[in-house]
Amino acid sequence: MPARPHGAVLVTGASDGLGAALAHCYAGRGIPVALLARRAAALERLALEYPGLCSTHAADVRDAAAMRDAAAAIAARHGLPDIVIANAGVSVGTLTEEAGDESAFRDVFDTNVLGLVHSFQPHVAAMRERGHGVLVGIASVAGYRGIPGAGAYSASKAAAINYLESLRVELRGSGVTVITICPGYIATAMTAVNPYRMPFMMTAETAAQKIAGIIDARKTHAVLPWQMAVIARLMHVLPQWAYDPLAARAGRKPRRGG
Repeated sequence: MPARPHGAVLVTGASDGLGAALAHCYAGRGIPVALLARRAAALERLALEYPGLCSTHAADVRDAAAMRDAAAAIAARHGLPDIVIANAGVSVGTLTEEAGDESAFRDVFDTNVLGLVHSFQPHVAAMRERGHGVLVGIASVAGYRGIPGAGAYSASKAAAINYLESLRVELRGSGVTVITICPGYIATAMTAVNPYRMPFMMTAETAAQKIAGIIDARKTHAVLPWQMAVIARLMHVLPQWAYDPLAARAGRKPRRGG
């Protein structure tokens, strides 16, 4: 049986998809979970399934002040979390040539990159002082190479991977573990709109169980499922002359309103 955290688990983007599946995974073990997302009603419905175990916190990860307020409320209810899972993320097709997509680029970076910072920042100093804690960032295999039609998403996940690596090294020796998770395709509302084949698709429940196992093992970097790990390694080393024509033929994610 995996070691039980000393305190609560905070999950951002917990209102649906992978975030909700992660919340079910931990609450199902009897571990207190702080549920954070923008949609308060969805969080309340989830919390009702685990009376007295889950707290709900309506906040936007793009808002640093709101995230600090949420962290204070979580500490008052549960104490300092043992694990913070920064799962909130957005994905939308983008084209640089479209002036109207500038706002989409900004939203994606604010959520997928700064959202990680805002999720972790209120907890880092206290975790360091305590001498233990786990910070988990949900990145993506899309961060390994530039994906046409998804420049904002791909670049934001590349930034997330490098940010998490920087944080991991900064906290080396502090007792605080930083874990980078790079999933492939997960069956959620985010992927439901994709008009192309998505190999090795996982359910959110399967992905959550795998991620919980990675966290239990304190593995600092993981790609899942294993088939996508193989593809990610190949993508990483594939020369430009081979990658470019292959990627150019890939399907494109729909643009917002496009």
